[in-house]
Amino acid sequence: MTKGCLVVVSGFSGAGKGTLMKSLIQKYDNYALSVSATTRNPRPGEEEGVSYFFKTKEQFEEMIATDALVEYAQYVGNYYGTPKAFVEDKRKEGKDVLLEIEIQGALKIKKKFPDALLIFITPPSAEELKNRLVGRGTETMDVINKRLTRAITESEGVENYDYILVNDDIDTCTEKLHNLIQTAHERASQHMDIIEEIKEDLRRIEHV
Repeated sequence: MTKGCLVVVSGFSGAGKGTLMKSLIQKYDNYALSVSATTRNPRPGEEEGVSYFFKTKEQFEEMIATDALVEYAQYVGNYYGTPKAFVEDKRKEGKDVLLEIEIQGALKIKKKFPDALLIFITPPSAEELKNRLVGRGTETMDVINKRLTRAITESEGVENYDYILVNDDIDTCTEKLHNLIQTAHERASQHMDIIEEIKEDLRRIEHV
């Protein structure tokens, strides 16, 4: 069985990353969405083990100490991290694992897993970004302003990503994201085992 791709989806807060990945998973069955651990409080409607694994600061720091995370970072005063076991198990099953994480974590993933696919999601404009954040109605203007300020920092790391997708229409963006991930399966690094096998067979044929 071909090992699944590790796909890191990042982007500005309010760009629609969560909605985009839900759309992808509903439409195709070859994806597994990694559930992150976090120390932030649940938003209305979020479920433990589905939206996030909600941890205390002490619990999260224990996960750091026992190397139970692929990566972790601090963002707006809270810890976020990716549990290691889930990611490896799903990739072995042949699933493409989607990680929705911010830019610090994405760059750490790329160092540990050079074959990871990094995709950055952006709205078409700064004004649209603010409108989406306000429209969610889940955060105070103070928190929204912090997220908008943070977006300036996030944009400075975009050059390290493999692709940038403008999320103007959710259906169009879902198809583009799916096609990019499936194309990644054909990268040379994904098929070196096949090439080595063919080379070995060719050497045997030469000596027959």
